Amino acid sequence: MTGYLEHLPCAFQHTTSQAKAADAALEISRRAVEDQLKICGHKKDADVFELFLSQKELTEVIDLSRFKKLKYLWLHHNKLHGITFITRNYCLAELYLNNNAIFDIQGLHSLHSLHILLLHHNELTNIEATVKELKGMLNLKTLTLYQNPLCQYNLYRLYTIYHLPGVELLDRNQVTEKERRSMITIFNHKKSHIVQSIAFRRKVDASWNPRSPLKQKPAQRVPSDFAFANNVDKTMFDDPEDAVFVRSLKRSAMAITYLNWDTVPTREEKYLEEKDTEPVQMLTVTLR
Repeated sequence: MTGYLEHLPCAFQHTTSQAKAADAALEISRRAVEDQLKICGHKKDADVFELFLSQKELTEVIDLSRFKKLKYLWLHHNKLHGITFITRNYCLAELYLNNNAIFDIQGLHSLHSLHILLLHHNELTNIEATVKELKGMLNLKTLTLYQNPLCQYNLYRLYTIYHLPGVELLDRNQVTEKERRSMITIFNHKKSHIVQSIAFRRKVDASWNPRSPLKQKPAQRVPSDFAFANNVDKTMFDDPEDAVFVRSLKRSAMAITYLNWDTVPTREEKYLEEKDTEPVQMLTVTLR
């Protein structure tokens, strides 16, 4: 018990020092915000549409919810770890958080007005949690996530495109139609199956499941007099064109039959009876 009590002052002192460091960091950010307001000449919080807080060595930022109309926020090249201070700035349209130490973006999903979000050069490791947090942003068009640990996932780009279909520019590269088709094939097997079925005019089995065992077609019986490889022409030709000609003669014939209108008398000929009445002729053309 005595040993436990001896450690209490140390633990309390450590917690106190952490609290002081956090308060000092918040004070630094508060001064940075106030300096920006003075530079821009803003006297009312309602007049603030943009804030430049980049390259300030910030580790914490004061709550910015008082700026209800804030649309553009630059916070890149700092030392931030989270983004809880902006989760109630619902008018944000452009947010620059690149080159920080952010490992969690929880709360970002509430910013539905965002259409530009830069998060590259951070410490995001969980691709599923990151993409889930961004799913509700229907206006998001430009997104950067490169130089994060989550990019090591081998299908990172296609996974992101699949779950965020509204994004048009990912990691400074335009999202292509080929990538959209690829992500459907990889991540949405059922939809891919339907698309292919429609393309080849086949009926779709709505109960198809990629994890279910494949349905084997019933085996077809081979005729008793059938000899394997006997249906292959093994004749050798010196000239390849001769082989093509012989093969063309063995193709299935297609017959086209049409009426020979030269044998059909016109109305005037019928009236004048200048032409002997002959049976109408049919012409047949055979193609291979």
